Amino acid sequence: MHTELILNVRVYETRIALVENGAVVEFYLERSSTEGITGNIYKGQVVRVLPGMQAAFVDIGQPRAAFLYVADVDSQTTEFERMLDGPGGMETFSPDDGLDTEVLMEGFPPSDPFQIEDLLHEGQEILVQVSKEPMGNKGARVTSHVTLPGRHLVLMPTVDHIGISRRIVDEAERQRLRAMVETLRPPDYGYIARTASEGVTADKLESEKAFLVTLWQNIQHQAIHAPVPSLLHQDLDPTLRTVRDLFTREVDRLIVDSELEHLKILNFIDTFSPYLKSAVQLYREPEPIFDFYDIETEISRAMARKVWLKSGGYIVIEGTEALQSIDVNTGRYVGKHNLEETILKTNLEAVKEIAYQLRLRNIGGLIVIDFIDMEREANREKVRNALIEALARDKAKTNVLKMSELGLIEMTRQRTRDNISRVLREPCFYCQGEGHLLSGSSICYEAFRNVEREAVQTLSDSISLTVHPRLKELLLDEERHSLNELEQRTGKRVSIHEDPTLHIEDYRVEAE
Repeated sequence: MHTELILNVRVYETRIALVENGAVVEFYLERSSTEGITGNIYKGQVVRVLPGMQAAFVDIGQPRAAFLYVADVDSQTTEFERMLDGPGGMETFSPDDGLDTEVLMEGFPPSDPFQIEDLLHEGQEILVQVSKEPMGNKGARVTSHVTLPGRHLVLMPTVDHIGISRRIVDEAERQRLRAMVETLRPPDYGYIARTASEGVTADKLESEKAFLVTLWQNIQHQAIHAPVPSLLHQDLDPTLRTVRDLFTREVDRLIVDSELEHLKILNFIDTFSPYLKSAVQLYREPEPIFDFYDIETEISRAMARKVWLKSGGYIVIEGTEALQSIDVNTGRYVGKHNLEETILKTNLEAVKEIAYQLRLRNIGGLIVIDFIDMEREANREKVRNALIEALARDKAKTNVLKMSELGLIEMTRQRTRDNISRVLREPCFYCQGEGHLLSGSSICYEAFRNVEREAVQTLSDSISLTVHPRLKELLLDEERHSLNELEQRTGKRVSIHEDPTLHIEDYRVEAE
């Protein structure tokens, strides 16, 4: 399988596409105006304890209080000062939170039956790490079980456990890594050997271990004197986080269109994985990188409500607050022999597309799939097994229940951030929220990309961008820095004009 990481980096946003055999399978977007906080460590304060929900709300300095579930509380620590004294013994730990999903936690100790009111009280100061981004009206989810990921290792200072990435399948290599990590770790510290650690020498692991331990000790020291709430540790920026978490031996090439980011990546790799330097390439062509690799088309397809199948059938993807629903239809496909065969073939084709769309759109939470009804139990089981197989390459954890007699499959998929539709869209003010529009920022950035295309083709020194009045205000205010950077990069002056007759999503780009 040929795998590539394509990075489109601008001052206003970073877009990352993981491409397998020419198809975009994962898409990540982070904007400078809404920088992600997953992985950040805060000194927070408990503002409310909810015994009925076995959870608490923690003020970490964000607009909404963070949510801390009882299973994510360090059960060996009831006061912040005691937690700073050092790691405990075999404490509870939730492997779903704050830890890379590539990890296999075999033989992990079960959670102890503590009550939230026995562990926390209002006004208590606590050290927490963000495990899930704020989504919609919900605040971030946090945990007191800190994990510090490096390139090859993940340090777990509150857990006495060693784990090996499940993507390392060679048993001899797994045993080698386990033995090396066991000799490296201080007492009561836990480690995970990540996929990138395969084949790495003991010296390399020792160096990274020392770095992570020192980092944790510095965080503890800062926490003693820091005010409440305060940020103690910030995770890497999107580019280096991509290199750390996604750029493994399985990736054939990493291609980035920013010279500055290219140098940052090379310096980072030179320290941790110099053997990967030859796979890093700087994209220098005038055509925008996502156009060149036909990724823009896939992103547009990922926001479509209806997705057509090659046979002529289609699936419809709808989202609500509670769940995501996916409906499978035969559409134009009429089959060749009998109805049951036609339905089975459509359902099996839909399975592959559904698994692909879940991963691409980053759809998580509760998902209900309405397959076309099948009479035979064997066919229903065949479709379910095909879905489980299609989801095998998905790094997010999934749980697929049996298909009901009505053709419904209920499943869950791990959710760590908003899906692509929520990031790129906002409620429509034309239809009072019944539908969706592209957000103002998304329209501006799409217009910027079209200005880049026009700049390549025209000899004129100036380009006219005509937009809806609301967009003009946004461009000249919040996006002024991005607009100036666009002019510097293209060498063209961009003049902004307004046309109130334009739809909010429409604009015109013309050479002057």
